[in-house]
Amino acid sequence: MLNYIFDILQSLNIPGWRLFGYTSFRALIATVLALLISAIFGEYFIRYFKKKQISETLRDLDKNNLKVGVPTMGGLIIIVAILVPCLLIGRLNNVYMILLIITTVWLGIVGFADDYIKTFKKNKDGIPGKVKVVSQVGLGLLIGLTLYLSPQAVMRENISIEKGDAVEVLHKEKAQKLTKTTIPFIKNHNLDYSELTSFFGKYADAAGWVLFVIVTIFIVTAVSNGANLNDGMDGMLAGNAAIIGVTLGILAYVSGHVGMAEYLNIMFLPGSEEVVIFTCAFVGAIVGFLWYNAFPAQVFMGDTGSLTIGGIIAVIAILIHKEILLVILCGIFVAENLSVVMQVAYFKKGKKKGIKQRIFKCTPLHHHYTISDEKLDKESTYLIRRPLKPMHEAKVTVRFWIVTIVLAAITLMTLKIR
Repeated sequence: MLNYIFDILQSLNIPGWRLFGYTSFRALIATVLALLISAIFGEYFIRYFKKKQISETLRDLDKNNLKVGVPTMGGLIIIVAILVPCLLIGRLNNVYMILLIITTVWLGIVGFADDYIKTFKKNKDGIPGKVKVVSQVGLGLLIGLTLYLSPQAVMRENISIEKGDAVEVLHKEKAQKLTKTTIPFIKNHNLDYSELTSFFGKYADAAGWVLFVIVTIFIVTAVSNGANLNDGMDGMLAGNAAIIGVTLGILAYVSGHVGMAEYLNIMFLPGSEEVVIFTCAFVGAIVGFLWYNAFPAQVFMGDTGSLTIGGIIAVIAILIHKEILLVILCGIFVAENLSVVMQVAYFKKGKKKGIKQRIFKCTPLHHHYTISDEKLDKESTYLIRRPLKPMHEAKVTVRFWIVTIVLAAITLMTLKIR
């Protein structure tokens, strides 16, 4: 919104206003502004919800301690802190910015509806699981089809030219609409979805886009649910999301900078600098929220925050064609999802045999570390019983952050390891 004013001031050659033409400067403003809004608005939000007695009661799984009177639906803080900077300094005619704003509002509404039913209607189940999945699938479909149809969503493919012992990386002059994505450990870093559908012959390109849309739907659903599962301890998801957000911001920046893209031998995405602006606002909002959400939490984000955060992470990666790297970067979310699936499957298998069996003490995975061996069901068998002594949730949270930092470093290193 303010960009139009900045453009006019720059055209008048007024000293200083050219700074607003730099992505890095706008990104810093978005970060600081989102952080301040999150921190300031968060305080008033907590006071208001406490006054209205809009809160959630959580029970520690091992110690039976209650967390009483902690305001929930704090994801509204994050959403407001993201949207305000983006609407003010983002370029609202950019397809990437538009899609990210839609993602934030879309999943924010779904999460808010779920929290509203749980908090005000006193229905612990919230909205039906099928409704959540349909909304996630619908968003994935919208993102995939928009990237297929929009003339702005194009890329300049990277080409490696060997000159003796040296390799020169160039980008095609003409931006094209391609079904390519960046993958790790491969020489030119590119995987074309249409190559996987080559058996369709002359329809391979169309089938490649269909496959891309299907992958988009799967990633949006999986990452959104993974983030939702990871939100089980004070500061857990907020810290992990901030680390992931910083990594995605770096990937978005190098993808939108032709010099950096040539150096790293990755595709150049014109217009993706707006993804950097949004991602910086996202990180600033999360860090500001973490001020109140760190142990002991003064506010819970609820599904309003967790579903939105997961969806944003997925869509950012898809927009910059780095969705495959999420398998590494969001390794914690993958582990949380797998722990639940494995636990349920293993339990059902034992039930058919008339025995109680589990893999973990409790799922999602982070809860496994907070339950002592003494508190387990004596009638059940467990494949993994360690640690025998429970860890404090603050220690589990920090250790999960450390794992995410390591995964983020590995993700960035894959751009040079090939």
